[in-house]
Amino acid sequence: MTTQETIELFDKYVIANYGRLPRVITKGEGCYLYDADGNKILDMFPGWAVSAIGHCHPRVVEALRKQAGELLHIDNTFYSEPQGMLAKLLSERAFGGKCFFCNSGAEANEAALKLARLHTAEQKYKFITAEGSFHGRTFATMTATAQPKHHEGLLPLLPGFVYVPFNDIEALEAAFSDEVAAVMIEPIQGEGGINVATAEYLQAIRRLCDENGAVMILDEVQTGIGRTGKWFGYQHFDIEPDIITMAKALGGGVAIGAMMATEQVAASLIPGKHASTFGGNALVCAAGVAVIEAIEEDNLLENANRLGQYTMDKLQQLKQKHSIIDSVRGVGMMIGLQLNGPGAVIVNKCLENGLRINCTQGTVLRFMPPMIANQSQIDQAVEILDSVLSASAKMSP
Repeated sequence: MTTQETIELFDKYVIANYGRLPRVITKGEGCYLYDADGNKILDMFPGWAVSAIGHCHPRVVEALRKQAGELLHIDNTFYSEPQGMLAKLLSERAFGGKCFFCNSGAEANEAALKLARLHTAEQKYKFITAEGSFHGRTFATMTATAQPKHHEGLLPLLPGFVYVPFNDIEALEAAFSDEVAAVMIEPIQGEGGINVATAEYLQAIRRLCDENGAVMILDEVQTGIGRTGKWFGYQHFDIEPDIITMAKALGGGVAIGAMMATEQVAASLIPGKHASTFGGNALVCAAGVAVIEAIEEDNLLENANRLGQYTMDKLQQLKQKHSIIDSVRGVGMMIGLQLNGPGAVIVNKCLENGLRINCTQGTVLRFMPPMIANQSQIDQAVEILDSVLSASAKMSP
């Protein structure tokens, strides 16, 4: 089929709830995408941060092939080896907690919110979240997302959610009461613009939760599984949460989400209180095991640290050259360029020149390279962005 024929199929049969780029992607390999017109695209925002170890990583592909020939799915009234093994590997790389598996980050966050309510006293029903956050698109996680644009047309929201400014300890303290069941925070806000929490802020959340009998939930859907140079983002901040959620990079490209809770908190999730039909099926858990093995065997945490710093340095150099860049911020391979003007046109021009990046919040360019990327690929990406910014500056009045 031609590109136009595929687009026409979508126009006729697929609900138009996404602003789609006019490309039909036919193949992904490592750091590159290929479209139906034969174009090769350097992908520095792979799969919306899902393909963190690259597209179609050979270990993940082989694990899926092998598992597909043995067992695709079994309901959770039975045990399966892949689910148990994935839970063990995750627990050992975090704080020794227990896992619940589902299908997405939003589902993981839903599970975390329910567990927090189940674990705390009945009068505790409120959740504190941060302005600029993004936690998902179900009704509870959308309500937890403290951005009015995501609430438009869907009011009234669920009761009990309290919003505070990100990194504002004073506001956080003022929001606490005996009715607070949990605080849910991203250690680094992704969709919110790559806003990095301070250690003092996260440590204050830990203290306030302990003092008030509340649960500390860290949404690690985007920061988890190595992207920041550690297995989980919280590990940069000298704290341990009660619950973390993850998804995106966990499956290497297949749909999986997970919630991990301390043993004490996890004990409150008893049979009948929460479930997921497809959660933790053998196929996706085999993929998750392969992702963790690939990260360790290929030293990808080290690469994320080294190459993340290299990317930050290159983008800082670009900032000195282009006045449209206000700041560069991030951790590991999760980097944002704050612009003083709109970024969507720049993203589109980059794609025309063979580079895929993302714009969030209207003015923040997101660079989230695959952890397998090398220095020459980063150089190529920065060169393309440099040329686009230079051309845009010449066209500005």
